[in-house]
Amino acid sequence: MRMHLKTCVWVLALAVGFGLGGVTVQAVGAPFQDHQDHEQDYSKNKTYKQGMREGQSDHAHNKDHSRNRQFKKDDDKKAYEAGYQKGHGDQR
Repeated sequence: MRMHLKTCVWVLALAVGFGLGGVTVQAVGAPFQDHQDHEQDYSKNKTYKQGMREGQSDHAHNKDHSRNRQFKKDDDKKAYEAGYQKGHGDQR
């Protein structure tokens, strides 16, 4: 009887531990999901406007990314790409 009780206590402890672990993972992951759902507004960004102009130009001349650009900041690259896609008319 004592051995059976010990096993039940361990099973219960593991079940509670896994249950709390799952709740913690969901609570930690929730803020990152909100960040991904909202697309950043680059409309006033200089590199966004450059990408928009070049995307419109490439669309008018039936080209696809005719210029290779190097950016120092990751945000500048993202802004340029967002502008290019919008200017080129791609719906991604």
